[in-house]
Amino acid sequence: MKPKITHQPMSKIDILRNKSRLAEEGGGGARLEKQKLAGKMTARERIEFFLDENSFEEFDKFVVHRSTDFNLEEQKYFGDGVITGHGLVGGREVFIFAQDFTVFGGSLSETHAQKICKVMDFAMKTGAPVVGLNDSGGARIQEGVLSLGGYADIFLRNTLASGVVPQISCILGPCAGGAVYSPAITDFNVMVKDTSYMFITGPEVIKTVTHEEVTKEELGGAMTHNAKSGVAHFAADSDEHALRLTRELLSFCPSNNMEKPPFVPTNDIDSRIEEKLNSIIPELSTQPYDIRDIIHIITDENHFFEIQEHYAANIVIGFARLGGFSVGIVANQPAFLAGVLDIDASVKAARFVRFCDCFNIPLITFEDVPGFLPGVNQEHGGIIRHGAKLLYAFAEATVPKITVITRKAYGGAYCVMASKHIRTDINFAYPTAEIAVMGAEGAVGILYRKEISQAQGAEQFRKERVAEFEEKFANPYIAAERGFIDEVIEPSQTRPKLIRALRLLQNKRDNNPPKKHGNIPL
Repeated sequence: MKPKITHQPMSKIDILRNKSRLAEEGGGGARLEKQKLAGKMTARERIEFFLDENSFEEFDKFVVHRSTDFNLEEQKYFGDGVITGHGLVGGREVFIFAQDFTVFGGSLSETHAQKICKVMDFAMKTGAPVVGLNDSGGARIQEGVLSLGGYADIFLRNTLASGVVPQISCILGPCAGGAVYSPAITDFNVMVKDTSYMFITGPEVIKTVTHEEVTKEELGGAMTHNAKSGVAHFAADSDEHALRLTRELLSFCPSNNMEKPPFVPTNDIDSRIEEKLNSIIPELSTQPYDIRDIIHIITDENHFFEIQEHYAANIVIGFARLGGFSVGIVANQPAFLAGVLDIDASVKAARFVRFCDCFNIPLITFEDVPGFLPGVNQEHGGIIRHGAKLLYAFAEATVPKITVITRKAYGGAYCVMASKHIRTDINFAYPTAEIAVMGAEGAVGILYRKEISQAQGAEQFRKERVAEFEEKFANPYIAAERGFIDEVIEPSQTRPKLIRALRLLQNKRDNNPPKKHGNIPL
């Protein structure tokens, strides 16, 4: 007689551990391996790499979809294609979701969306940033309007959280169709070269509708959105690089709109004088120089965290620290298009200014601007409206605002670039500053048009008038006489002057009139 075999029932602890193991396997070993072979980290690896060690606390690990159409009831995975929860970044709380491409291609279902909404709601309640790791084929078609409704639920929360907690999107794979609008509303988008892409309609649909042939990379790859569309802010070399960039980005930002940004003590000397700055501006006002050379010299440890470096290169934006204070920097770039303001530069800077104002990050503006870019394309493209966005953003901002005019400050662009007239707190100028309605050549051509046309030795007459205009107007002293410039400083003194100004303004109070919200010229 054979012995009777009895199966020992699993303990409740064993049941929990088994379910956890299944949830952590995602779509299974083969799919996880395929993800790695494509040069991508798995969703759980991304979270583990991004957060401080052993700090991740997961929500909704055992959630499964509730759909029955198209035999979906036979295909259920714990987590339903997205991992959600919270953890620490640099010791500060952050909420996170990571879409898992190994489960239904990371497609968004009703329950998938509910998981994301839950962490966004928690972030709003507790005042912590939200980071989304996007890697999804789009809406789960089998669920129809339920998945579309899930997207809209997320979009609403993105909008309500805007300006309350920082929101960062990392595009670490596909992001197509309606899915793109969540990253579009968030504050910053990080993309990975060669493995991530974003577009409303894919190459196949475009070919069918418009007969244009384009690859995914050309249409919506990382460099396309970093250099052409301006949709993305960073182009990372790998998943790991993207996650490191995101950690550093968060280090400059407060956790929410009620806090000040982190103060990071530095061994750099606050009173550091840099004599090389006294000769950094070329003698000829038409000669270019790289504004980053000034920024790097004056910041703590000479570090500048640039944003959107591939887009609208005529303006430079990014974060830095001065005397431990986190600051946002906006700077005209004379090395590209003479630092002129055009449509793309105006929009790029305006959005950054508004982010800094939302989150109490002081703004430092380096100004060397000959004006707005002339041309039919710019006028027809709406340079008036787009330029007004930057003007509006600077005028609306109530954070500490400090401006340094290094050279040209001409016409309406002088007003727009955080001039004293739009509530900038402290305005410095270098002795090389030229504050005028326009450059000497243009002004003389208008003021002395008749005399030049009639004069004997017209060219000599014109040169004399240009020299006369430059001597009288191409300097900072008339503006300083009127109080529009608080101090004309030696360039070598830039760092200590800015740090003292930041200390002075750290308890600044300024308010806008009571209103629901303004109507920025979108």
